[in-house]
Amino acid sequence: MTTGYPMTKSPRAVAREALRLARESLPAYSSARSRKDFTQHQLFAVLALKVFLKTDYRGVAEFLKDFAELRTDLGLRKVPHYSTICYAEGRLLKKGRSSYSSPAPPRPQWAAV
Repeated sequence: MTTGYPMTKSPRAVAREALRLARESLPAYSSARSRKDFTQHQLFAVLALKVFLKTDYRGVAEFLKDFAELRTDLGLRKVPHYSTICYAEGRLLKKGRSSYSSPAPPRPQWAAV
């Protein structure tokens, strides 16, 4: 398979690239009242790892616990709880959906209740 993008099998390379892209396009925090434990950049990179590793929220959290180099690459002082990753995904997808996605298709007449 040939793509226009360089392919990698390195989770660290994926995490670093996701972090770089997030820094270019996202604010550091979603709210001025954020606890500031993790930046949106870091959480976006963790979500990219979740997809790359084909795992769930708990799986990516455990992966981060096991690999100190990866935590260092992402600038994580501690590992986010799996629920933090889940909430971040909902928040980041909600923001992206409004500007990049097409509207929902109309419901068929027979489906109206």
